[in-house]
Amino acid sequence: MDQLSAHLDRGWDLAQKGDAPGAGACARRAFELDPQSPEVHNLLGFSAALAGESEEALEHYKQAIALDETYLEAMLNAAEVLVHPLHDYDEAVTMCNDALDYAETKEEILDCILLKVDALLGQNKTADAARALAMAPEGPYESATHSFLLGRAYYEVGEPKKATPLLEEAVRSDSEHADAHYYLGLVRDEAGDVRAATEAFLKARGLDALHAPPAWAPTAETFGQAVRTAITSLDALLARYVRQADVYVVDLPGPEVVVDGVDPRTLLIVDQAPPTDDASMGERADLGRLRVFVYQRNVERAAGSLEAMEQELTAALERELTAIFLERDPGDPAHGEGKHHLN
Repeated sequence: MDQLSAHLDRGWDLAQKGDAPGAGACARRAFELDPQSPEVHNLLGFSAALAGESEEALEHYKQAIALDETYLEAMLNAAEVLVHPLHDYDEAVTMCNDALDYAETKEEILDCILLKVDALLGQNKTADAARALAMAPEGPYESATHSFLLGRAYYEVGEPKKATPLLEEAVRSDSEHADAHYYLGLVRDEAGDVRAATEAFLKARGLDALHAPPAWAPTAETFGQAVRTAITSLDALLARYVRQADVYVVDLPGPEVVVDGVDPRTLLIVDQAPPTDDASMGERADLGRLRVFVYQRNVERAAGSLEAMEQELTAALERELTAIFLERDPGDPAHGEGKHHLN
């Protein structure tokens, strides 16, 4: 094996293990040997994406494609970054359409279509996404990942009955597939099977807890500061509700709240503490203090990069506080609980 191939193979091995610095170091050594190699730029892009450097990753993917216009893997990697975390859905759709011209195998065609579906859903074009999904080649597929991705896509376009057998197959093939368990919980919940849904959600939550945080993840202290910044940046109308709230930052929702009906991948929960006899709280003593629970691992998953994290936090707070205090009927007994009950 020549030196360039050795660096590339080692880099991809480290990348698959989530070692962004190690993969990047191998890619840079390969770049010194051949700066015009499309494969080198693809690895540089992948390691940059792992590190949360999405713009840099996209530049490398585009360079790889410029060097080899038929480079399908680089096109798919670029489309994935464009969908999340960059949210450039128009360019993602274009990239997927270009990639389809070079896709040959059933799995390659499916990868192109699924990324295109994600981009169309990002544009809220559900009908277009469903039409694109209808072009997916029929199974069986080589890996549980393809069964999961197709099942997830069917769920997202509003066809849970088609999603269910694919997600069940994904779980049978890979019992440690956290995303497959999570989406299986969603389709079971929609079908009204609360117990089976809860079991799937608990399994997903347990597997999520075993996953290492992304390479770019901030420390708990830095994340806590980001939470405080997001709260202070809220519109005054919403900020007044949480100005005196108790804020708790933890990795994930506890299993006990998942059993109570909370989505294990919710970003945050706003609820009311039980009433207290603390005289210092004045007229709020009989209401209980407002509490905000923020789940760091879930926010990181949703954000996809350090740069997008604060924006994701602010948006989640705005959605939750608006739903609790501005949209619900004050007479509703659930008013102010702020929990994302699944039923």
